[in-house]
Amino acid sequence: MPRLARDPGYWERENLEAVPTGGKGAPITTLDAATLQGLQTGALRVRQRPGRNNALGGVKFVLPNTMDIYLHSTPAQQLFEETRRDFSHGCIRLADPPALAEFVLRDQPAWTGERIRTAMAAGTTSTATLTQPIPVVIFYTTAIVDAAGRVLFQSDIYGYDRGLEEALRAR
Repeated sequence: MPRLARDPGYWERENLEAVPTGGKGAPITTLDAATLQGLQTGALRVRQRPGRNNALGGVKFVLPNTMDIYLHSTPAQQLFEETRRDFSHGCIRLADPPALAEFVLRDQPAWTGERIRTAMAAGTTSTATLTQPIPVVIFYTTAIVDAAGRVLFQSDIYGYDRGLEEALRAR
């Protein structure tokens, strides 16, 4: 909100739109006082339309969860070269999303690799529905054992270790 108030051109440059929080109703593509009011009160939320600069890249894999965590591509491929990888806002960036799409759609011959790549580059929304659900487990840990048997401790970027430490001390 502060960015939009400071720089109304940001709305258009980033290809943003507002949608009703409840999910019903047409997207609002113009930024005006009523839209800002709706965003401030929580009646509307902002989302970025599909396109070349969309932060989620060309594909988003929707997972059923209460935290709005997705697997997605990214236009910022250079981030995969970094040692620290927590650049997303809770979602999981994929280095090779077309390969995952081909895997999850392998039982649907119409979704060829070429069709997947074309859909990803189209700049419009299209949806592919799985014929069978695929279980996905997202596991967060800050201590792991590598292939050589060494224990490695990672940064606790979400701050979950504190609660675990308190629970262990309480026992």
